[in-house]
Amino acid sequence: MSITVESTPNPRAMKFNIGAPVGETATAAGPEGADERIAPLFDIDGVMSVFMTADFVTVTRTEGATWDAIVPEVVAVLEASFV
Repeated sequence: MSITVESTPNPRAMKFNIGAPVGETATAAGPEGADERIAPLFDIDGVMSVFMTADFVTVTRTEGATWDAIVPEVVAVLEASFV
């Protein structure tokens, strides 16, 4: 199973399809109090907030950050956490 990435209507958000249930719905705007599986995403430069539900995680980037820099790092964290 591999993570697939797709755009959303919001150009500052990307959907990362895990392919398996991620657990309870959770939203975080920082590592404090975030689910332990998504907290490491905030170590990635440009990650502003994270939402997870069903079988996917949505990451919203900060203004000025680029997806080219963020996506590979997010995929690596999610693979370590969920796959």
